[in-house]
Amino acid sequence: MKRDPRQVSAAHVAHASRSGRAFRQSFWLVVLATALAMVMPLRAEEPAPRVGAPQQPGAVHTVRQIPEACVRLEGRYAQPGSNEPYALQVVPVGGNCQARARFVEGAEAKPSATGGWVLNDVIRIPEASCPGREAVVRVWRKAGDALPARDGQGQARVYLEQGRSQAAAAAGGLTRFSAELEMPSGSCG
Repeated sequence: MKRDPRQVSAAHVAHASRSGRAFRQSFWLVVLATALAMVMPLRAEEPAPRVGAPQQPGAVHTVRQIPEACVRLEGRYAQPGSNEPYALQVVPVGGNCQARARFVEGAEAKPSATGGWVLNDVIRIPEASCPGREAVVRVWRKAGDALPARDGQGQARVYLEQGRSQAAAAAGGLTRFSAELEMPSGSCG
């Protein structure tokens, strides 16, 4: 029994047509997914705020640790009637911590997205004795450029005399962190 070559050929053409259509759809799906993956991270969004435990006035508490800069942020709600309702201070971490970043005071750094700073964290700290009243701490980060220069062989070579002079200059190239405090508003009562 011989097959008709036209029937085999028609079935083959129909299969090839379906395969080609499926391939084109798969190809464009991959292109679309790749384009979305590239575009989505470019949208800068504010990180979701973290809400800390309610704090009593006068109680010192850790707001956030920044291990790269060997510091932690401590906060304290003031007693009623104080000038400043909340105080934030930077406390160095003791021990053998070797800083890979610097912490810069918010007034000095003036962090903003236009200045190259990235909003790293938003922390809300409610006051226990006054529900609805909370301090907001924004932690900013600015990437550094402390990569050593490469020589003709692609190696980063540091010689003793150059190392001393470059060490002072490289301190400015470290990653920097800063924090801004938004004072709690409203009164209790």
